[in-house]
Parts: sequence; structure tokens; C-alpha cells
Amino acid sequence: MYPLPSSTSLHPAPMLPYATIAAAESSLNRPLTAAETLWYNYTATKSDYNLFCHNILFLFLVFSLVPLPVVLAELGRWAGIESYKIQKKARLTGKEMLGCYKTVMTLFFLVVGPLQLLSYPMVKLIGISTGLPLPSIWEIALQLLVYFLVEDYTNYWLHRWLHSDWGYAKIHKVHHEYTAPIGFAAPYAHWAEILILGIPSFLGPAMVPGHMITLWLWIVLRQIEAIETHSGYDLPWTPTKYIPFYGGAEYHDYHHYVGGQSQSNFASVFTYCDYIYGTDKGFRYQKKLLAKIKEESGQNGQAVGDVAVQNFKSE
Repeated sequence: MYPLPSSTSLHPAPMLPYATIAAAESSLNRPLTAAETLWYNYTATKSDYNLFCHNILFLFLVFSLVPLPVVLAELGRWAGIESYKIQKKARLTGKEMLGCYKTVMTLFFLVVGPLQLLSYPMVKLIGISTGLPLPSIWEIALQLLVYFLVEDYTNYWLHRWLHSDWGYAKIHKVHHEYTAPIGFAAPYAHWAEILILGIPSFLGPAMVPGHMITLWLWIVLRQIEAIETHSGYDLPWTPTKYIPFYGGAEYHDYHHYVGGQSQSNFASVFTYCDYIYGTDKGFRYQKKLLAKIKEESGQNGQAVGDVAVQNFKSE
């Protein structure tokens, strides 16, 4: 690896030290791959700070576009996915959904965006690389796995703390205003919660620093996952169904459905923490009760679910 001029500086500097692709190939002692050529052409004259700030654009696009298909399907009552809606009685109007989006965008420009900009010195300090060669697919995949596991475990404990009497009353109750969540509500939260839960997201890259491309992917994939789990629809064709121990929309929807009294399903991505520490008992109880009553009487699942949750709340 060649040394980057900006690796020890917190000030923006040109990213690549090569004047031409030929110079880059000479330094690496091999031809650039197609991906590396594309990376060189795009980043050769951009500073590390400029590249890091791409995160803000990516987050804006993810928050704005990823929830749209399911939101539009719900507003239009599309027959193809109506049967997969988890809380069938819960409906938000288009005006309410737009209000949620506006609030999220306000938080984005006042909290998330500035936080991204201010965190750049930390990104440089931990050693996120921006040069050549690019990491392999396997290296990226393994680092992303570490990031998800680290974030999931630390988020679990912080989320449990946010459900303490003080944490919920002062901070977390804002996020639970949506007892039947929608995709736009994934980042809907108190500004302090955004700061607190930003810590788990940063720990993985701090422990296992990777390339800027890996960091981009991590931020985008984590937010897409959050939007899916808040979508309100348990879609059978989502690829995440094939991920071991993945929670998904139904799992997290229960957490919102129970509301402030919820001491269940704290995990952000996977289910193993809730299982190990016994905080998925309410969800498993509801699932068993639903299956039993539906089998015996053929009742509507949502109506039975209401009974199951009320029984759990009263215990």
C-alpha cells in the first residue's frame, strides 16, 4: 500500500497521488481492474472530505426513495401486498405520511447532516482508506458482517436503556409515536436518540476500519434495513428472509405495537440477543397464541393479535 498524503491530516486534501492511470498501475505493479479504473476516474481530483460528504447525499436519497414503493402501495391499497400488512386496522393518511417525512427531513438537515460533517476527523483518525487498491468483495462482505454484528449487540443494550422509565419518557417515546410504523418513520426520533444510537453504527468501522466504499455501503444498507423493519409489511419475497436470525418487519412491528410498555424485541437487526437475554418472550407468546386460536377458530389474525398483546400487557 502506498501512503496517502491526507492520512495524517484532518484537512481536505487531494485523494490520489497519481497523475495518470499509468502511474497508478506502475505503483500497484499491475493493471487496474474495471472497478479501480472507475474509482480513479471519479475520485482522482476529489478530496477525502468530499468523498466522505457523499454519505449525506446517500442518506437523503435512501430516506426519501426507499420507503416510497410500500408507502404508495399502502395509500393505493394495492391488492398485491395488502394481505401482507401486519397491522391491518392501522392506516395513516397521505397527509400524515407527508408530515412524518417533513419531520424526518428537518432532523436530517439539522442533526444527521451536521453530525456526518463533524464526524470527519474521527473517520480520518480511525483510518478509513480512500485509495487504491480497492478491497475485494470478500473483504467488504466480512467487514460489513462485523459492522452489523457490533451495531446489533450495542444497539440492543442502548435500546433497552431507552425503554427505562427515564430514557423512554425523556427521549424514546418520540420514536414510539408510530405504534404502526411506516418506512418514513425509521429515522423519526428525538435528536438525542439519533446521537445515542449513532454510537453503535460507528463502533464497527472504528474497530475494523475499511475502505470508504465499505463505509458508504454500511451506512446505506443499515438504513435500508431500518426502513424495511419499520415498513409495516411482512413481504415474503424480501431477500432478508434468507438471513439467519434476521428479525424483519413482523419482529420489530410487535415492538411498536406493544408501545411504551414493550420489554420485548429490542434488537435492531438480528434476534439472538433477545433470545439469549429473554426479551422475546412476549413476541413468541403472541405468535403461539395467534397460531393456536387461528387454527381453532379461523379468526382474523389482527383481531387475535389485539387480544394476545392485551393479555401480555396485563401480565
